[in-house]
Amino acid sequence: MLKKRIIPCLDIKDGRTVKGTNFVDLKDAGDAVELAKRYVEQGADELVFLDITATVERRKTLVRLVERIAEQINIPFTVGGGINSVDDAEAVIRAGADKVSINSAAVRRPELVAEIASGFGSQCVVVAIDTKFDGNRWQVYINGGRTPVELETLEWATTVERLGAGEILLTSMNNDGTREGFALDITGALSTTLNIPVIASGGAGRIEDFIDVFRQTEASAALAAGIFHFGILSIADLKHALHSHNIQIRMI
Repeated sequence: MLKKRIIPCLDIKDGRTVKGTNFVDLKDAGDAVELAKRYVEQGADELVFLDITATVERRKTLVRLVERIAEQINIPFTVGGGINSVDDAEAVIRAGADKVSINSAAVRRPELVAEIASGFGSQCVVVAIDTKFDGNRWQVYINGGRTPVELETLEWATTVERLGAGEILLTSMNNDGTREGFALDITGALSTTLNIPVIASGGAGRIEDFIDVFRQTEASAALAAGIFHFGILSIADLKHALHSHNIQIRMI
């Protein structure tokens, strides 16, 4: 059985790590390089870096910051935000990223998923899906959660898997920053339907939330930000707790 992964996320705005609730009310959470080093020491399995305003500001990802983080870590590193072409993907991979995450650009031009997969391999392509439940269905949002599009989440995930995505980063906007637990229903639907790994994101607040997502869904990994950034929970303590509940996890 593949071991479950714990992934801290660095949401970057103006070169600093930030964290909000439901994608708004952003608060400063510290220096990205220092946080990255801390998480490696604590035993993080991977790291995700998302330049959260690159798309809406119509600029490229902060490549120099990617380089600085990559120099300090030795775990797989995913970078997203402002990646709109194969050239953009190549730039962050050259800067030290192991994978690229695409979101809005994939919705606007789905062929980009296949192009990056063709150039660098499916294992390099993470499609991030920001989704919100509107009372009837889970709908896809783009532009940092600002713009709804006429795509149903499971249908879109199935499409990008067919195009060559190697992994899905699924963030529930309803749960994001609430610390009330992951969205188990949509995470379960994707993780049991798809044949590629699904990373659960949005809502982690307690150790029990990670236990629930790993026991009640087929999620391969769980991503969190605020609870790690603000010292509410350490990755080391989380991993020991998961191990004690017989969840397969990599220990250091």
